[in-house]
Amino acid sequence: MTGSSATDSPVALITGGGSGIGAAVARQLLDAGYRVTVTGRGQARLRGFADELGNPEGLLTIVGNAAEYGDVQAAVDTALKTFGRLDTVVANAGSATHDTVAEGDPSGWTDMVLTNVLGPALLIRASIDALKETRGRIVLVGSVAGFVPGPGNLYGATKWAVTGLAENTRRQVTDWGVGVTHIAPGRTETPFWDSYGSLPPGHLLTADQIADSVVWAVRQPHGVDINTVVVRPIGQPN
Repeated sequence: MTGSSATDSPVALITGGGSGIGAAVARQLLDAGYRVTVTGRGQARLRGFADELGNPEGLLTIVGNAAEYGDVQAAVDTALKTFGRLDTVVANAGSATHDTVAEGDPSGWTDMVLTNVLGPALLIRASIDALKETRGRIVLVGSVAGFVPGPGNLYGATKWAVTGLAENTRRQVTDWGVGVTHIAPGRTETPFWDSYGSLPPGHLLTADQIADSVVWAVRQPHGVDINTVVVRPIGQPN
């Protein structure tokens, strides 16, 4: 970054950052001069992401499960050890079973609930001390489904939990100078739909369009806290 040393440039940690929205946020923050730590469960996917970007010096990839506190704490500790500070965390890791509570397969629900609900809470807990020092920011990636009920939609219920977690967290950490932003995307073209079998009909947002909102919120001046941003594609009624 012009006019600052590498140790002065801000640092972000993104869970589930090897593809989709997380990868798009990572790319944009790297372009903005951030140093970025990305976590994910798949080593091959993380390696492919780093290779795609040319393995930049400011990118650190760490294999880990966002729903396991030991993994999350280790990622935070490694980012701090490598880069010396932490300014932003983005809880992006998530999954969906694309079924319903009345007719779905419960075998996939535990992982979804733990990743989508427990995961963001673990990231907040692991990073808050470092974020206090930098007066940094927490970003939780939720969903429009966290505002609009869907018939039997357990995934949506996990995102309603994220909606509540964002505001509950903000009310505590704002006194410490830490900002909290909840980004709730509508239908977006990402690997989220892979297990569904096909993309939903109609116009979809791109991961980069959601990343635009994340990066805009993160780069607000100190003292400005963007709290809730809902981003839908034109044509999505719900």
